[in-house]
Amino acid sequence: KSNCQLGFVNFETHENHISHETEGLSYKHLVVRRGKPFKLTLLFRSQMWNPRNENLVLEVCLGTCTQRARGRRQPFGLPCEKYNPDSWSAKIYPGGLHPESVEVHVCSPVLSSVALHRLLLHLETRQTRRSYSVGDFVLLCNPWLKDDPVYMPMDVQIQEYIRSDYGLLYMGTCGNIGRRPWSFGQYEPGVLEACLKLLEVSPQHFMDKDEDYMRRADPVYLSRVICAMVNRNDDMGILDGKWQGGYSGGVNPTEWSGSADILHQWVSSNCQAVRYGQCWVFAGVLCTVMRVLGIPCRVVTVFNAAHDGDANLTIEEFYSTTGEKLNLSKDSIWNFHVWVECWMTRGDLGAEFDGWQVVDPTPQERSAGVFCCGPCPVAVRERRYDARYDAPFIYASVDADVVRGDRKQPGVSMTRYSAGVRCSARSLQTDRKHSPLLPLLQMQHATGTAAVCHQLLPRWRNDGFSGLCRPVVLKTHLPISHNMFVLILSAESQQSSELAVSLSVDGLPSAGENISLCVTVTNQSSRPRLLTEHLNAQLKAFNSHPERSFWKTHKEVRVRPGEVLTLHHSIPPAEYEAFLAGDDIVNVAVVIKDEKTKERVLAAQEFNISSPQISVEIEGGDSIQMKKEYTARVSFINPFTKVLSGAVLTVKGSGLLQ
Repeated sequence: KSNCQLGFVNFETHENHISHETEGLSYKHLVVRRGKPFKLTLLFRSQMWNPRNENLVLEVCLGTCTQRARGRRQPFGLPCEKYNPDSWSAKIYPGGLHPESVEVHVCSPVLSSVALHRLLLHLETRQTRRSYSVGDFVLLCNPWLKDDPVYMPMDVQIQEYIRSDYGLLYMGTCGNIGRRPWSFGQYEPGVLEACLKLLEVSPQHFMDKDEDYMRRADPVYLSRVICAMVNRNDDMGILDGKWQGGYSGGVNPTEWSGSADILHQWVSSNCQAVRYGQCWVFAGVLCTVMRVLGIPCRVVTVFNAAHDGDANLTIEEFYSTTGEKLNLSKDSIWNFHVWVECWMTRGDLGAEFDGWQVVDPTPQERSAGVFCCGPCPVAVRERRYDARYDAPFIYASVDADVVRGDRKQPGVSMTRYSAGVRCSARSLQTDRKHSPLLPLLQMQHATGTAAVCHQLLPRWRNDGFSGLCRPVVLKTHLPISHNMFVLILSAESQQSSELAVSLSVDGLPSAGENISLCVTVTNQSSRPRLLTEHLNAQLKAFNSHPERSFWKTHKEVRVRPGEVLTLHHSIPPAEYEAFLAGDDIVNVAVVIKDEKTKERVLAAQEFNISSPQISVEIEGGDSIQMKKEYTARVSFINPFTKVLSGAVLTVKGSGLLQ
């Protein structure tokens, strides 16, 4: 009879965390990656374990249930000859057997479930069995392992898309891109535990725990579950979204600067929704959860992102006769929209769909009855609308036709272009194979914290309409009034106008400065024209139609045959500072009307007002040392003509502030 008893188990946390690239993720649990061995030291009392007389069996359990249910309990004995990639296995390395201890190396299957696992140990003879609960450990995806579906081949990519806990989120407009720092905070205390809690309170887990645990080995499944759980619309998710009105009872989305505070608040409130989020907040939190769980992830900004409300891949816009944009369409163009892209293979679709996958946690439309979107492979560029998940909606976001103009007899003039200018934050020179979502024309490329912007190519080439997209028939059931433009475009109504109009904004407008506009009118006919110019400026939220006009002007002008007429306008700060704050977006439209023929031509432009800059200087220079106190000098200059009151300075720094 053996008297061997287990006294203590050393999880060798420090050594394992270094080996598994999980340092800093948790101070409560051992955190390891699937498919790679981790080390345990078993210390015995009374007498040494003798493998000739007694079997040592390790058993891994998922969750708290102890019944044998569909593979959730997986026992495996010692020693084994080699690691098995399809099952749990363990080895005693040569030299690992000592008089009072045994050094064991345990390896999980490559496709293990991402979860908190419980480890049991059994000492068995022919007559007896002594069992011990050894402890818990967390198992994550392994992007370093070639056989893992989230494998990433280059360490520079893993450094950016897994390990980096800080980034820049891009917003504004394509012509004036703004940057917002964001702390992903995956190494903040409690963040990993919050991510695991998110999985434990999902509807899938409540419905069938065993099924949920088994499917968590698949990053496609994980991304859909987490995407839905980041928003609160269907479940006990993290964030409530709010896009209109005030933010009483919560936090203005612009005030968030990182994910950790949001996750901590969600956990501490017993999974009550955190108020409030908008697209970049949803995306920032989702990116944090994905990186924590070991799925490579990046935040992507799409400028001029279309929301195709009627799913016809066409976005309709309506304007008044004086250039005021009207809120009459179910469709909308968001000046920017932020989602994430996750890296994984798509065994459910085929190897050609491997790589970056769009996952959008902002609740817009339901997918299979739930407010989530994706994962959709960037291979949607091949126009595979049947590719799971939500390919048509995502395709419309970046390549819908946008039509705007007027219907006034006897002439029709219009503007038609494609939505979707894409900015990918912190892109890498080495990471270009899967970067474009569609056939893209690269505009700018830089590394580090700079943006990478791409402009979509036209969806249709020369079709006999001067390079415009192929015309389609658009029908509207909206009431048509005498002062509203409604575009109904068909092959019969498409015609070239002898009056060309363009509208541009000079420079990059900043708060406290004049907004300079330039309207260019080209008379391509052989007769002079008497024209009326209507120019209108409206405040606009980034994701919706304009709210109100804050400035307008009109005048009559004459233009000679063949003349190019340039009209300059300036909006002084006194005209807009009562309406606009930093990073607000302005919609400007000009309508040129021929008083004789009644023909109208519309041109529109949207831009954002850059926020006043805050400068930060570290006394003694920017080179700082660990565990040494420094003083930062923060300065701000008020660019407005009025006194600013109630200003709040928010300072964040992971591990930098006391």
